[in-house]
Amino acid sequence: MHKILALKKTVLVIFGILSVFAVMSLSNLKFSFDFSQFFPEGDPDLVFYNEFIEEFGTDDNFLLIAVENESTVFNQDFLQRFDALSKEARQLPFVTESQSLTTLFYPLKTSFGYTKLPIIHLNDSTKYTSDLAKIREDNLYVNALIDEKATSLVLALETENKLDYEQSIILLTQVRALLKKHELTNYHLLGRTYFYEALVAMQKHEVIVTSIASILLIFIVLLLIYRKVLIVFIALFSITIALLLFLGLLSVLGKELNAMAAFYPILMLIVGTSDVIHIVDDYLNKLKTGLSKENALWSTLKEVGTSTLLTSATTAIGFASLLTSKSSSISDFGINAALGVLTAFFTVIFLTSALILLPKKELLLPKKTVSTKWPKLLSGINNFTKKRHKPILYISFLFTFACAFGVTKIDTNYQIKESLPTNSPIAADFKFFQDHYSGFRPLEVAVMTQGKSKISDFEIIKQIELAEQQLKGESPIRNIQSVSTFYKALNKAHNLNKTDFFTLPEDEKTFESYKVDIKKMARKQYAKFVNENETKARIKARVLDVGTDTLNELYKRFDNFTAAQTDSTQVKFKLTGSGVLLDKNSYYIQDSLITGLLAGLFIVALIMALLFRNLKLLLISLLPNLVPLLFAGALLGYLNIPLESTISVVFAIVFGIAVDDTIHFLGRYKLCRDKGLDKEEALQITFSETGRALIITTLTLFFGFLILLFSAHAPSVTIGLLVSVTLLTALVLDLLLLPVLIRSWLK
Repeated sequence: MHKILALKKTVLVIFGILSVFAVMSLSNLKFSFDFSQFFPEGDPDLVFYNEFIEEFGTDDNFLLIAVENESTVFNQDFLQRFDALSKEARQLPFVTESQSLTTLFYPLKTSFGYTKLPIIHLNDSTKYTSDLAKIREDNLYVNALIDEKATSLVLALETENKLDYEQSIILLTQVRALLKKHELTNYHLLGRTYFYEALVAMQKHEVIVTSIASILLIFIVLLLIYRKVLIVFIALFSITIALLLFLGLLSVLGKELNAMAAFYPILMLIVGTSDVIHIVDDYLNKLKTGLSKENALWSTLKEVGTSTLLTSATTAIGFASLLTSKSSSISDFGINAALGVLTAFFTVIFLTSALILLPKKELLLPKKTVSTKWPKLLSGINNFTKKRHKPILYISFLFTFACAFGVTKIDTNYQIKESLPTNSPIAADFKFFQDHYSGFRPLEVAVMTQGKSKISDFEIIKQIELAEQQLKGESPIRNIQSVSTFYKALNKAHNLNKTDFFTLPEDEKTFESYKVDIKKMARKQYAKFVNENETKARIKARVLDVGTDTLNELYKRFDNFTAAQTDSTQVKFKLTGSGVLLDKNSYYIQDSLITGLLAGLFIVALIMALLFRNLKLLLISLLPNLVPLLFAGALLGYLNIPLESTISVVFAIVFGIAVDDTIHFLGRYKLCRDKGLDKEEALQITFSETGRALIITTLTLFFGFLILLFSAHAPSVTIGLLVSVTLLTALVLDLLLLPVLIRSWLK
């Protein structure tokens, strides 16, 4: 290390070169958003879904455009403009199909064959009233292509599968241009491409805002602490370089920034600040004793550097515990955050150390006499723990019990709308479709024939119809379509287009005649619902965003119904689709969370065992850090905040960071004891030399994560609040409970 200190200029040059490379690589850093990031990896249902979409395509390849018109859509000028939009939309890039009520028709069987009846007679306004009455009577398109009050129409575009970000932007730009061309300005969008555009824009905005806010916060905190612009500059420069190197590293590794990206600047800047404060605080204290700059820094790195290394390692382990998550978005965040923590540590140790050796020590030390406020405060806390040890133990026990009870109240009834930017156009559009149409969540049912049965068999179609009727009985499920729809539509066509005949034909002979007609007239549409050899089919629907727990109960009812009411020797039904996989993820959150934290706890315990070599000290170090985890869970339970993938990172953040204060406190205590001091002397010195840094770093973390309260991303706001309050709780436990446990358990 002495050699490294001597090479401070070389260290600065190396970091300068690395920073240039990092800046150059930032242009390759990409943002992404895809709901598949939250699918449970390795789950058999995900394997099934991937095989299913190979045959039928994805279930989220749609873009819905709802256009409103004041009072009613049955205005000739409006309908003609909307019809022109519907037809021109077919020529848009990446669009494979365009449907609306102005382009669809009713089939009608006459003595001359089949003819087409327009659903809306565009050019004959005298028929608008009867057209609307027929639409409402049939109820086939209400809440799908027209709302109940007939104040808006939907143009449903089917797109190519899995459009990337650039393709999504191209499509949306041209859609908006078409809407403007036809003077249709009062519109709402919904679909994967729109989510992609809005959420990537949110991610970019969040990263910029949180970076600037974090830097400003750190500047203010450091200036208040040290009252020396030079120290603030050194610290801020080091931390900013750490963030730059981290983002450059992500770019070089080909990592994409996803929905969790807003946390990286805060984590890097706040965790880096914590490291800087511990190093600089101790370095300045040693300079005050008269040591030379080199000797003061060497002593600091030996004493505080070891603890800082351990705290960085345990923080990284806390984040790495997220690797147990089945969601790639969360596991990627865990490994990226762990890399960020280690990047911050090495930058602070080497770059900050090199920088603080450059100026004369007179420029770093305060001119005024040292304030007695901190020593008095810390000594008062120490004396309080000595005199009030029993009340502290009793209150801690009651607090832990209340937290444990709160954890039992946690639910996972998560809704997609909670992930959308607050007060944003996409949130308003999502609500519009939720209130007036069928929502966003796709639902698929895979239909698989058994033995020699074929989907086009009369008995199989009847069982598909049974399953479809069960789905129709569930109020959140709407816009249901299946292969049986073709047969019901033809039956209606053969009976003067009367609504009552939108049913399956009563006899097999009639059914067989319809089968021939369907394959002649609607082969392309039919192929979207039935595979080539007629062994598989799909039932499509959309589901309102009523919460994962609610929907999981609905799915159970459907599974129980098909098991009891359909013949599994002929056909089997299986719920699938992106929505089902997202809902299933809630099953894994708690399990992976517990597994990850237990693994992280074990590794941290192992590190502390090697550091302290004392079983009692090991237990003492873990107890104050388990209670904050319970407290975070209790807040979720008592505040009725659903536990979902994004919010589950709270526990990794709290566990990884909260344990830092304990390590610094116990590390200093052990050093004092190793020097021959008795228990009370060691505690007094630990409070005076470490307590200030603990309070300052925790308050920095507290306000740092509170920055997330200004986020447009609701889960980020929740995480900011939970982490801030929980870390403050961890500090209180470290300052009050830890000394009591030391006095009670250690000799």
